[in-house]
Amino acid sequence: MDIETYRDYCLSKKGVTESLPFGPDSLVLKLMGKIFTIASLDKVPLRVNLKCDPEKAIDLREKYPENILPGYHMNKKHWNTLVLDGSLQKTLIFELVDHSYNLIREGLTKKLKEELDLL
Repeated sequence: MDIETYRDYCLSKKGVTESLPFGPDSLVLKLMGKIFTIASLDKVPLRVNLKCDPEKAIDLREKYPENILPGYHMNKKHWNTLVLDGSLQKTLIFELVDHSYNLIREGLTKKLKEELDLL
């Protein structure tokens, strides 16, 4: 999967913004100001970090040991790094983006959830 496809999918979700706060090589996508994914723009193949339920994270790492790794520069319990070299199906990648987005959404304050609903 290329960065444009990944970025477009993430930005299609309600309340998502993008920025480069860590420099030009790390695209950060946030939901209502909270990070739900970071893409390493300088890595080939593309690598992205996604938030993940801890038990699901372990299962995914065991099932896809070459392509789903503990989160690079992130809390290894709650984040995975996906290596997008074409081995993972697009549907799985989008499912994991949705999972990360929903975990962040669940953790938003009541006020932020209400603001999101109004978008």
